[in-house]
Amino acid sequence: MSLVQVENLSVRYGAKTVLSHVSLKVEPGEIVTILGPNGSGKTSLLRSIIGAVKPSQGRVTRGTDLRLGYVPQRLHIDPTLPMTVARFLALTGGVSTDHLGEALTQAGVPDLSGAQMSQLSGGQFQRVLLARALIGRPDLLLLDEATQGLDQPGSAAFYRQIETVRRDTGCAVLMISHELHVVMSASDRVICLNGHVCCEGTPEVVASAPEYRALFGSGTMGALALYRHDHDHAHDHGHDHHQDHTKAAE
Repeated sequence: MSLVQVENLSVRYGAKTVLSHVSLKVEPGEIVTILGPNGSGKTSLLRSIIGAVKPSQGRVTRGTDLRLGYVPQRLHIDPTLPMTVARFLALTGGVSTDHLGEALTQAGVPDLSGAQMSQLSGGQFQRVLLARALIGRPDLLLLDEATQGLDQPGSAAFYRQIETVRRDTGCAVLMISHELHVVMSASDRVICLNGHVCCEGTPEVVASAPEYRALFGSGTMGALALYRHDHDHAHDHGHDHHQDHTKAAE
């Protein structure tokens, strides 16, 4: 059974239609990326799936007892407020120290529990938000432009961690982005959105689709091929994944 099924979804704000007749599914264990330019309805779609936006038409069906984890685009914390990472994560309530440590390890930052939130780098902050989303052991992890503000190597490293989370926990991932080849390369399936579903398929299929190129141009395919080559090379020879992905993102 699909974790989430979106059927003929339309969303309107007043007289403005932001999504029109969108249908998609997310299956257990897969990584799906929704790509689209600003104003394409990506966040409205994600908020509809969460239940924060009521569709004007169509419906969203979530699996029984589906556990969702959510990594927001940004989160503001008062820099003058003293708060450790462990304290921040504990705000979710009813979480053991071991469980917090497990979530930080899954997010790739096992040694940050005692660090002050105000002292974290952008990349570390996003990993902590990822850990917070993982505390509930989600079946589906939702990411809303989760690497906005990070440089390309930082983004590539973050998405490599998402692949690791999927491998280690078995959770599915649905993420929205406009970072093209970096995020596409971490995906099993890509959906190109511009108010409606323009095209979908594997990263290679979407990157060569006329509808995709009309929105993003044709330069992504070469970068995608480079990323795939480095990714395969790292698997074959045991090279450092972060180093290979950084090269691909440059």
